Parts: sequence; C-alpha cells; structure tokens
Amino acid sequence: MIEVFHLTKVYKGGVKALDDLTFSSSVKRLTLLGNNGAGKTTLVRILSTQLLPTSGIARVEGYDVVKDAKKLRKIISSIPQEAQPVGIASPLEHVVMYLTARGFSFKDAYESARKALKEVNLWEFKDKPADELSGGMKRKIFVAMALASNAEVIFLDEPTVGLDPLSRMEVWSIIRSIPSKVILTTHYMEEAEELSEEIVMLRKGKVILKGNLKELLGKFKDMVRVEGIGDLKVGLMNIMYINREEAAKYVGKYPIKPVTLEDLFIIYAGENLES
Repeated sequence: MIEVFHLTKVYKGGVKALDDLTFSSSVKRLTLLGNNGAGKTTLVRILSTQLLPTSGIARVEGYDVVKDAKKLRKIISSIPQEAQPVGIASPLEHVVMYLTARGFSFKDAYESARKALKEVNLWEFKDKPADELSGGMKRKIFVAMALASNAEVIFLDEPTVGLDPLSRMEVWSIIRSIPSKVILTTHYMEEAEELSEEIVMLRKGKVILKGNLKELLGKFKDMVRVEGIGDLKVGLMNIMYINREEAAKYVGKYPIKPVTLEDLFIIYAGENLES
C-alpha cells in the first residue's frame, strides 16, 4: 500500500522535515506517531499529493505520488489537521459539495452524505450552519466527508482532535468498520493502540520504530515504569524503566506501572533522548 524510498523534504530556510525516509507497509490501518516536528504531517501531505517532496520516491497503491498524482487523487481522500468548515454551510452541504466535486451525482452524494452523517451522529444537526456547532462537531463533518467518499485509501491527520471521549470512541468504531485503508496520525496513544495494525514512529524525519503493538512492546515485556525516581525526566517527574524483580523493592514507595505505547513514545521520540 505505502512505499517510501529515500524521501526527503526540505522547507525554505533549510528546515528538513523528512530525512532520507525509507519504509513500506501493506496493512489496512497504519498509524504515524512522533512528537511535534517529527515529520508526520509532511509525510501525509506528500503521500496524499498535497506537497511535493524535495527528493526520493513515494507510492500509494502502486501510484507514484508525483508522476501519477491525478490518478492517485481519484482513489484517496485526505482530511488535513488544519481543515476548517465554511461557517455558513451546514454539515449536509459540506459533505454533498465534497462528493459532487469528486464526481458523485447529486442523488448519490445526498444518499452517501445521509448515511455518513448518521454514522457520526450529526444527522440531527445536518442543516445547522457550521458556525453554530461545537469544535468536536466541526471535526466530525470532515470525518463524515472521508467516510462518504468511498475512497480506497483515507488519510486522517489527527482525526479526533477536539473530540470528547465518547465522540472519540464513536470515530474509532467508524474507522474500524470502513472498508477503506486508513493512514492516520495522532497524539493519543490510546487511539494508536486501539486502531493500529502497524505503527511507524518518526523522529526528526526518520523512522525510529516500526511494527505492530505486540512486536514493539515485546522487548519491554519483563519491564515496568517506576515514577518518581530515575534519570529520565518527563516534565517535572523523573521515571525509570527496570525489570519487575528489581522493581519489587519500590512497591509501596513509588507508583509502578506496566510499559505501554506511551512509554515507547517517551523512550524513543523525546527530543532530548538518544534513539
């Protein structure tokens, strides 16, 4: 599904967002993780033909993102992180306009919009101007647009940002159920754990981890996180990772927790850490 070879992106001023990036993935749901500035959004924008790479090659479903951009756009849908609805337009108008622009007939666009808005629990607000909706509801409009598109591949950049926990779980359920392949970015570790068949973690434009959750956590299976002591500083808290037997002496003195994807993010993605 995704093939990336020596992909580099350098912005004006010399900022290198992607640095000789190479990886491939063929899973149905791929999640890109990394701290701010790691290159996630830049990668999504290149893969979805919104941004040209400085050098290197990237393919989606066999289509070169530069040479075959027009063909690729017919089979993908992309919801950028910074997308904002038109204030006077309703959710129904947004989805119908989006679908007719993709080539749907008005009749088919309306029917697909109806189904998608019901899926994301926006149908009762279908005729309200976007300006009158909450931030979470506005975000759901774009999820509905992607859902209704019937695209083969959907790119979702921070799809649940601004949503309350219940709405976030609703969107997770939708993402799991759609037949399209999904590439998403997120800062919610629980979201990545729930949705990912494979995870690619970026740091400074390079891949530092790749695999499914079980594989990534495997090397830490006999370890725990001890909070309140250690050399690793996260905010105002010191933590350390040690094996369970050694951690026994800290029981009752410091919080001890199992290692999760959040810990891998702390260990590998931190700017002040060596990977």
